[in-house]
This record gives sequence, C-alpha cells and structure tokens, in this order.
Amino acid sequence: MICLHFFKGEGYSKKFIDNLAQVIQNLEKDKFFEVIKGADDICSACLYLRGGVCVYSAEGEKEIRILDSEALKLLKTGKGDKLNWKKLKTEIPKILPKWQEFACLDCDWKKVCFP
Repeated sequence: MICLHFFKGEGYSKKFIDNLAQVIQNLEKDKFFEVIKGADDICSACLYLRGGVCVYSAEGEKEIRILDSEALKLLKTGKGDKLNWKKLKTEIPKILPKWQEFACLDCDWKKVCFP
C-alpha cells in the first residue's frame, strides 16, 4: 500500500507497470478496497510471483510478509479492513519517515522512488 504512493510507471516490466497503473486507476474510482493477506491484484502481474509466492529472492516471501506487517502497523489497519484509497494517500506522508527508515534503506527499487 505504501509503495503505491511512489508509483511513476518505471523500473518494472511493462506488464507489471500496466497492471499497477490499472489498479491505481481503479482505486481512484472506487470508494473502498479490502486489505488481504498474500498476493493481491498488484502482485498478480509480477514476474516474480510463482504459485502465489514471491520468488524475487530466497527470502522474498518472508521479506514481503515483514514489509506488509510493518505497513499495516504503521497505517493502523489489518487484514479484512476496508480502506478508502484517497484517505489513505493523505495518511501515508505522516508515516513516511518511519517507513523509509524501515523499508527503503535496502530496497532494490529506492532509486525509482527517490532518484
């Protein structure tokens, strides 16, 4: 959820970029979305998703679960909650320093978010 805040349409495969752009467009239209555990609509076009599991690295799935857990904690939400994307976008900047400290320092994609 938090990393959607930085989406610029670069740094990924075309299929993933197109899918993510569509997901964001849908979020902008819809009032609410549901927080789920595991691979979601964003993950569905990722070339590292195999059988619902992240294979980006040997610890990929574990790392994703840790990131997801921290994001939910920072945003004070959880699985099954229904969130409003427009409202959530206003909350992300408030928790961004903590997120950057936790998630961005070693992220392979940080050059896309913070050129």
